[in-house]
Amino acid sequence: MSAKRIVVTGSTGFLGRHLLPILIERYGPDQVAGLSRRDYDLIDPVAVRRMFGERRPDVVVHLAAYSGGIGANREFPADFYYQNTLLTTLMFEEAARNKIGKLIYPMGGCSYPATSKSPISEDQMWQGFPQPESAGYSSAKKMGLVASWAYRRQYGLNSVVVVPGNMYGEYDNFRTSESHVVPAMVRRYFEAGLSGLPVVEMWGTGKPQRDFVYAGDVARAIPWFIENYDSSEPVNLSSGTATPIRELAETIRDLTGYRGDIVWDANKPDGQMVKIFDVKRMHGLGLECPTPLRAGLEKTITWLSRNYSHRGEGIRL
Repeated sequence: MSAKRIVVTGSTGFLGRHLLPILIERYGPDQVAGLSRRDYDLIDPVAVRRMFGERRPDVVVHLAAYSGGIGANREFPADFYYQNTLLTTLMFEEAARNKIGKLIYPMGGCSYPATSKSPISEDQMWQGFPQPESAGYSSAKKMGLVASWAYRRQYGLNSVVVVPGNMYGEYDNFRTSESHVVPAMVRRYFEAGLSGLPVVEMWGTGKPQRDFVYAGDVARAIPWFIENYDSSEPVNLSSGTATPIRELAETIRDLTGYRGDIVWDANKPDGQMVKIFDVKRMHGLGLECPTPLRAGLEKTITWLSRNYSHRGEGIRL
């Protein structure tokens, strides 16, 4: 690998905390710099220019994003659209101007159309509008595909777009108003057990099916894309396995040791009923996301139980 300097934006976030140790181990601590908003506010064009001028990266893994769960996305769709549009636009523009070697850009599977047919292949991306509950965020992130194509065509910027499935794992966002389904369930059971609550309430009907991927598996795939992949064609990174939400809830209850009952609030949104990702392109590249759901959930629950009493850097509770 010819890169001398790798910058990871959003390195104190969920995927960043999985990825940074992997990159440091592979390329050495002197080659890898992890950045957060404390270092540079990447929705400010002056700060983005300053970051490139001071850090002079050969490769940028652009993880910085403004993200949250269904509740937050429904309440603040314009905020999600505005901030993520700037985070995408400014990074591609300055990466091209500075003629870096490669830009790695992850975007969520929520950017696929709400009408996508599972398993969702990469060629379905432009066949409709995303799920309305998160459309502000997911539409803004989807523009990374346009940027990757446009800046490659006009400036020769070598950018790569990867599309992780529903990630979960250690360092996730467990805040009640912001979390996705796995951390929300894990925290709810954990706190119900501490408080001795007889019932835990879950959103929706429990009928939707999702494709969950352990964040550590996604992080371990990133170096391959840095070293080997030179295309703007997106690649799904997920398990390709369907898990009903009701089954997920029962598995997490079992792993946390919670003995109470589950009540489903059908007045709350389910979201898309079936969302499983086609991973043939990923497998064709010789990659996989192999961690079984139960094993990944055990790691997630263990991490929360060890860190629940803390409110330090990266502990988002």
